[in-house]
Amino acid sequence: YVEWLGKYAPPTAGGMTFGESGPVPAQGAIAQQIFWYTAFTADMVKPGIAVMDGDKPKWRMAPSPRGAYYEDGMKLGYQDTGAWTLMKSTPTKRAQAAWLYAQFTTSKTVSLKKSHVGLTFIRESDIWDESMTERAPSLGGLIEFYRSNSRVLWTPTGTNVPDYPRLAQLWWQDIGDAISGDKTPQAAMDSLAAAQDKILRRLERAGIQGECGPKLNKPRDPEYWLSQPGSPKPKLANEKPQGITVDYDELLKSWAATPRAE
Repeated sequence: YVEWLGKYAPPTAGGMTFGESGPVPAQGAIAQQIFWYTAFTADMVKPGIAVMDGDKPKWRMAPSPRGAYYEDGMKLGYQDTGAWTLMKSTPTKRAQAAWLYAQFTTSKTVSLKKSHVGLTFIRESDIWDESMTERAPSLGGLIEFYRSNSRVLWTPTGTNVPDYPRLAQLWWQDIGDAISGDKTPQAAMDSLAAAQDKILRRLERAGIQGECGPKLNKPRDPEYWLSQPGSPKPKLANEKPQGITVDYDELLKSWAATPRAE
């Protein structure tokens, strides 16, 4: 990340926040975007912007690359997933109103309209609707991706993070130190892990999150964790083997349409 930021990103990128960097690719000065949220798509297909040629994009999405640690069956990306949460403490009348509104917003008609506006999907029927087939050539590969099995390798984000605001603040502090060169990437990650463990221990001691709160393991030698089933991989002697460039049309064969029942 730090190497690519220095070699290939715009000079101002190192000082940008996530929100500031998001609109930059649509301005037409970026040759390749490594990190892609499908939620970025709507801003990339607006009429008249630098990266559109009429109603067709000058850019294309591509199947996710894979590195030296990849093995068949591993995830290749993630998707934010969410749900409606009705609190037990919510007064009954309000909960009933919220339940009705939730049904409205996830209904097929509303969901399809939302999918066209925001280009984020919650229904299989949205992905396979005829209107999406007609619009697909203008969306740079988004529909082809969601109609394929490749989307299964973009897993949900997983369990919720305890006290996300506090933990996220730590993340950006240490990443900033790595970007500025004040710390090596390894030192930044070690510092981040120690700081996050400290907050998680406090949450565990306080017990305010009940059975959903964090439960930390005792510190052990890294070799113990690396030997567990499903563990992270130990460091490879060669983390950067010679890359292979694959023809784009050949890559797209991995996005073969695979209908599913909703």
